[in-house]
Amino acid sequence: MSDPEELAKLQKAILDLHGARAEHLESVPITEAFNGETVWDGVVEVFALPDHPAGKAYAWRHEADSGRWRYVAVLHHPPLDTPRKAVQAAVVAEYRARKS
Repeated sequence: MSDPEELAKLQKAILDLHGARAEHLESVPITEAFNGETVWDGVVEVFALPDHPAGKAYAWRHEADSGRWRYVAVLHHPPLDTPRKAVQAAVVAEYRARKS
């Protein structure tokens, strides 16, 4: 992604959700599959959180059912300590929310 406007929106999501100022570190492409089917494909932006105990956050956007963008921000903490694990946790949480 690395589009400055989108990075600013992700930084705002981190601030709104976790109360933390975020500095962009890197962009990591992730494709996540389950049972041979792609369930998520996109770029996770990694941010440093200099004033937050987590130290890092993983953030991305994806299109919601309404056709609008949904911003996701996951704090770095074991076992969610890589961009891929953050995506996996978000996919599982969204799946469970849809089932209930």
